Amino acid sequence: MKAAPILAATVIAALAAGLGASAPVGAPDDITALGERLFFDTNLSANRTQSCASCHEPARAFSDPRGAASPGDDGVSLGDRNAPTATYARFIPEFAPDADGDWVGGLFHDGRAGTLESQAGAPPLNPIEMGMPDKAAVVARLREDPDYVHAFTALFGAGVLEDTDSGFDAMTRAIAAYERTPEFSPFDSKYDRFLRGEAELTKQEDLGRLLFFSQQFTNCRECHQLRQSAMDPGETFSDYRYYNLGVPENRALRESNGVTVTDGGLAQNPGVSAAADTQGRYRTPTLRNVAVTGPYMHNGVFEDLRTVILFYNTYNTRNEKRKINPETGAPFAAPEVAQNIAMDELTEGPALDDQRIDALVAFLKTLTDARYEDLLD
Repeated sequence: MKAAPILAATVIAALAAGLGASAPVGAPDDITALGERLFFDTNLSANRTQSCASCHEPARAFSDPRGAASPGDDGVSLGDRNAPTATYARFIPEFAPDADGDWVGGLFHDGRAGTLESQAGAPPLNPIEMGMPDKAAVVARLREDPDYVHAFTALFGAGVLEDTDSGFDAMTRAIAAYERTPEFSPFDSKYDRFLRGEAELTKQEDLGRLLFFSQQFTNCRECHQLRQSAMDPGETFSDYRYYNLGVPENRALRESNGVTVTDGGLAQNPGVSAAADTQGRYRTPTLRNVAVTGPYMHNGVFEDLRTVILFYNTYNTRNEKRKINPETGAPFAAPEVAQNIAMDELTEGPALDDQRIDALVAFLKTLTDARYEDLLD
């Protein structure tokens, strides 16, 4: 794991010059450098063992490779959902209903954090994550570090850490600023290089690309295409909407964490009515870096990317042998939430043979940022 970096030279220079509160408030380089240090600081957890990077490991595309769910700072707690990649998260729109009243955007699988700033403030206060008792305790930890006191003063004004709400808000702003940097969203995958004419796709990868964006042969684009053009260099491969895909319960995880209640997905967002039509819905994730950020689905129930495509294929095939989960050797389990499954989206295309499934996997691997390509098998 990467060590906590020192503050950027611009911050140190400002402090050395005695600029204090007169330093440029909100200067991007300074705030992102502070946010980077906060992102890696384990002192912001109750037992000083966990940071943001613990569950969003930079070397693994800012995801957690330790299992289906992340362990907590107390060394005992275990979550019930898979930590999503933080790459390209800056493009997730704020949580809000669209013109038709359907929910779009928001952080976490159920959108309960409307913005990156809101998301950044949640793990420190979650008892099964970083475990701090309240905002005041977090800000007190910030005041322990003289470098933080100087930096927060320079960037946000004198006394910012003397007020709990102001100090906590400044911390979340800094972390979010770091998460908006190109380190999290470089757009330098093989697919991006292909769009720029800097790389060629193999025949298998190109077949997968054509299948992915096809309106006839697959339904991938129904949920995983944001832009209108298949050649758009800003494609994030998510429509940021909420669907129930009929994902099975992760029984192995539930046996480990002791959770016995059904995960209601969007229905568990405090800002959403827990009506029947919100049950079991989760926000569509980005597919960028998907090949190196397993396990998959909101609960990490599938280990392999190919298994995910086979699972989707069960909605279109009539061959019972094609409905076997290769990870268990048994048929794919029943949905955890069987109501309001997105059948229109899931059944739009025909059944896929192995050649086309393998081509889709090959294409999805091209969405891996250059720094993570050595993780591909």
